[in-house]
Amino acid sequence: MQTTETTRRADALPSTGCCPRFDPEPWNDKEITWHDKPFVQEHVRSLFHIPLNMGSRVLRAKAKIDAAHAEPSQQLMLSDETSPWGAELFIDVSKEVPGARMAHLSGTFLTKVFEGPYRNAPRWAQEMQQLVEGRGKRIEKLYFAYTTCPACAKAYGENYVVLFAKLAGN
Repeated sequence: MQTTETTRRADALPSTGCCPRFDPEPWNDKEITWHDKPFVQEHVRSLFHIPLNMGSRVLRAKAKIDAAHAEPSQQLMLSDETSPWGAELFIDVSKEVPGARMAHLSGTFLTKVFEGPYRNAPRWAQEMQQLVEGRGKRIEKLYFAYTTCPACAKAYGENYVVLFAKLAGN
């Protein structure tokens, strides 16, 4: 999804060595269609939507992804907040990963980039609902894509979150 020009622009910015700097342009206000797109799925325990073991789950998945040489061209991690006590993570991969729980997502998704503290998530979800309804469509499922870890967001001075609204009937 990321173009060579935007890759060069993002690569020219200083990096933390942990999470790459995020370029919001390729993800803002886009419509994306997936057909059985593969993801490694991990469950994260939460306390009132604050993840408790996300780091260890991401590292565990990354080890399996690296071993399978299944890294995508641009990392994408979606979160499905299933309850205040847990979430399902969907980590983008280029192919099936042996030993990992796999999920395949299909459908048409409308994306929008937001920036700010995580406490704004309910407002972002409401804005996304209004955007989708304004286009005469309905949301079937809403995913949050966190673009960096909290430490990198602080280092970069930007905390981008991309909302992926799966459109009903697609």
